[in-house]
Amino acid sequence: MQVSSEFKRQLDGYGITTAQILYRMPDHRALFQEFIWQQYDIFPDFPELSKFLAFWQRKIEGPLHSVTVAHSRLIKPQELKTIDGEYRLQ
Repeated sequence: MQVSSEFKRQLDGYGITTAQILYRMPDHRALFQEFIWQQYDIFPDFPELSKFLAFWQRKIEGPLHSVTVAHSRLIKPQELKTIDGEYRLQ
């Protein structure tokens, strides 16, 4: 059985990153448009998002206004809790 590449990335520290990108319309600079980008990325450097934004600035005519980022690691250390009792299954 093979493990998915997404799961391997999560084990390497990647988490799900969502970016709300607000940009100006190329032909009507007073109007804004919103684009949602979501990808596995690493906090706090966000190399994948940085590559995407560099691509945007090189190739997309709509100038960026703002980028809001949310990030969550999907695989995290679990909390350990003490248990006051013991249950046996027979």
